[in-house]
Amino acid sequence: MTSRRRLLQVTGGAVLAATAGAGVWAWTSPDTSRPAPPAREQESAEEPDEQVFLHVIAHPDDGLFFMNPGLEQAIRSGARTVTVCLTGGESDGRNAPRGTALHHRVIPDRSAFARARVNGLLAAHAQMATGDPESTWDAEARTLLRGFQVEVQTLRAAPQHQLVFLELVEARAVYQPRAISLRGLWLGVADSIPTLRPEGSPVQRQFRYTRDQVTDTLTAVLDWVRPTVVRTLDPNAVHSGKRPLSTPDPRLAGLRYFDHQDHTASAHFTQAALARYWGRSRPAPTLVENYLGYELGVLPGDLDPSTVRRKAGTLNTYGWADHRPCADPAGCGDRKVGGSALNGSPRSWTRSTRLRAPGSNAWVRPARDGRLTAFAVLGGAAYGWAETSAGSGRFGAPYRIGGDLLQGQLHVVRHPDGTLQLFGSRTVLPGPDTDHRRELVTARQSGTRPDGGPAFGEWESLGSPDPDPVRSLEIGFPAAVAAPDGTVHLFVRTWDGGIGHRSGPHGAQWSPWDLLEGPAGIGTLKASPQVVDGIDACVDSAGLIHVVAPSVRTVQHWVSKEPGRTPRPGAATGLPEPGGPISIAPLAGGVVRIAYRQSGTARVLIAERQRAVGSWRVAGQCERAGGYGRVALAPTGSGDRMVLAARDDAGDVRVAMAQAAPKPWQRCRLAHSAAAGVVHDAAGRAVLVALGNDGRLYAARQAKAGQTAPFLALRGQTGPPERAGDDSG
Repeated sequence: MTSRRRLLQVTGGAVLAATAGAGVWAWTSPDTSRPAPPAREQESAEEPDEQVFLHVIAHPDDGLFFMNPGLEQAIRSGARTVTVCLTGGESDGRNAPRGTALHHRVIPDRSAFARARVNGLLAAHAQMATGDPESTWDAEARTLLRGFQVEVQTLRAAPQHQLVFLELVEARAVYQPRAISLRGLWLGVADSIPTLRPEGSPVQRQFRYTRDQVTDTLTAVLDWVRPTVVRTLDPNAVHSGKRPLSTPDPRLAGLRYFDHQDHTASAHFTQAALARYWGRSRPAPTLVENYLGYELGVLPGDLDPSTVRRKAGTLNTYGWADHRPCADPAGCGDRKVGGSALNGSPRSWTRSTRLRAPGSNAWVRPARDGRLTAFAVLGGAAYGWAETSAGSGRFGAPYRIGGDLLQGQLHVVRHPDGTLQLFGSRTVLPGPDTDHRRELVTARQSGTRPDGGPAFGEWESLGSPDPDPVRSLEIGFPAAVAAPDGTVHLFVRTWDGGIGHRSGPHGAQWSPWDLLEGPAGIGTLKASPQVVDGIDACVDSAGLIHVVAPSVRTVQHWVSKEPGRTPRPGAATGLPEPGGPISIAPLAGGVVRIAYRQSGTARVLIAERQRAVGSWRVAGQCERAGGYGRVALAPTGSGDRMVLAARDDAGDVRVAMAQAAPKPWQRCRLAHSAAAGVVHDAAGRAVLVALGNDGRLYAARQAKAGQTAPFLALRGQTGPPERAGDDSG
């Protein structure tokens, strides 16, 4: 049988259809007590059987609050999806909303409440997979690690969809330091923590897990599932500024964070498991996405209203808000959530979905010979792809550049001589003589590979603007530019909401870390954190360096006063509040444009700054398409012609040309990871690239250069990632 990918490749000259209006995932439903009807099936550039998703969460509702709409899109794609829940989420054992009379009347029963939450999660996942919350699950006790059993639930109508419950006890507090918790286990305060067997579990006894045994169990899950995409909660939680709570054990002392301590610890355990998995078995490279948790409560909402309603509807099923018949005495949902997701206390979590790594607007760049090259993180290492020849439209197989426990996407700088330099963020896991920390790293082009792709030297640590290991865990992801004189300027969000900066001639001999001045009207960022991660930088046609960053109120902007100098705060932009990262690109005449999503609507806005005027204005807005995350932006051709790409509400890529105003979106049916990339090729045609959830690079380009020329169909790389060789440099 001919695969869909093969059909795509042999019809590579077909043109993508132009689309407008809402996408297909976020149906508007007048009844928010239940999810809207299932989304219409889409023909994808990827084969479902070549995508495998693993979601690791701390509590039963984490994926529904923080990973949707991506979770449902993965489930509905037909790909294998496995969700692992580390704790029972037993809380206080009262299955009733806090602060209500019912809450005070309910007799605490943690085992029963844990089962009610499991039942709610089964119903929500069945709803997403089949449209029927009462679809049957088959339960079993399974041994993944010798001497331990976990509960595995398999959806009978869609057996490629499974849930796994380790049933560890939760911290039972968001912030309060607790020794018997995932965090206490991670920090070595507790030697082991017990499980709490939910009522009716097929697992017949209690277990105790050490730190290594939790990591080994997750590693066993990775060996069993062999995922192409791993989704976790946020390993780099942001501190809240509130006074830390007291604790008798200094190992539990420290900053107070916005996020739940179980969320952060679950992500740390998953990182440790991934390091073991990648290090010992050399599996096919894996994409990793980390999702923000409770921090969403203090950030602007970034989803469109119809997607919010659908997300809330699934949470209502989980919360048993529909009062469907229930034969289990423990209950069939989490009444603490109930029907509150849309307008109740957790509404801010429902209205947003954000990745910790905001994605790069500079991961595809032309090499010295004009061939396009793309760079991304797979399996914790950097990989590269190169066109087979300049303007060919075909990318060869990926090659491994190296790196260890890299996070997010890479940022690529093109030097004036045409050579490339990579920048990334690396996690260092704790060890006997090693602190848990994050640092920025770089690798410079050292030559050319036999196949013509750029080769790179060893990775170099650039440290962190916050050298304290704990604070370094909060730094953002890099943006960098090369000035006309060859000096590379590197920027990153600091732990306290500032912008760290260092520079070096030709990307070497780096200056010490320093802070940019705070924006006008705010004072220093060090005293008043305002910046959210998702920054970008560019050099305009006059050699001035621009940095832009989202904040909780508007877009912040810095600009050099002279070519190549360190940027200083520009005038207040007065632009609408962003709902995610900002991308910037230079045009002729010193003009710069940015693209971002407006908070509360997800609508893509285009704003520009004329050098002569020095002020910002909204120059256009794209047709509504929903989605979330970074909008890719790049100049193409002469004048003010640009190309944009963004995720839509179906999880696919949309691409549009823009000049005086943006043209209609064209939909490229490709579910992808992180942010798409855009650039122009050697023939002046706009090119779109995206990393599919199967780990392959896909590209589409215009049929010819020009503002109105359509994009041809997506084409996948010529070789799979698992065939990639050793480090090139």
